[in-house]
Amino acid sequence: MRQLFLLAAVICFGMAILKFYSARMNRSGSPADPKAAHQPWTTLTAGEAKERLDASEDVILLDVRTQEEYDSGHIPGAVCFPNEDILPELPLPFEKGAEILVYCRSGRRSAEAAEKLTDMGYTNVADFGGIQDWPYETTTD
Repeated sequence: MRQLFLLAAVICFGMAILKFYSARMNRSGSPADPKAAHQPWTTLTAGEAKERLDASEDVILLDVRTQEEYDSGHIPGAVCFPNEDILPELPLPFEKGAEILVYCRSGRRSAEAAEKLTDMGYTNVADFGGIQDWPYETTTD
């Protein structure tokens, strides 16, 4: 009787695991990311970001690294506003519809910042990842 109960428990546990993983998989078999499907900001390549920066002087270039990282080298025209300082209760001094391009070192913090900004009501936010993938000019000025 004890072995039968143990077998039933193992089967139930296995079915629960299968259900959990099948709910997280999309039809192609890769993990479903609900945020990616409803991501309210744009993801750009470095080249696309450069084109936008060259096309308009009104684009806000937001470096969300720390001040020390920014001082060691940043994209010309960038404004340093660390990701940790982007808080809903302290809105940024930009129009909600302004075009904002966000970057960090590798892309993790810029994605977090893009999400925070869109949650705060900014409607034209694009993340182009990290400065480590930026093949264009940087400065320490």
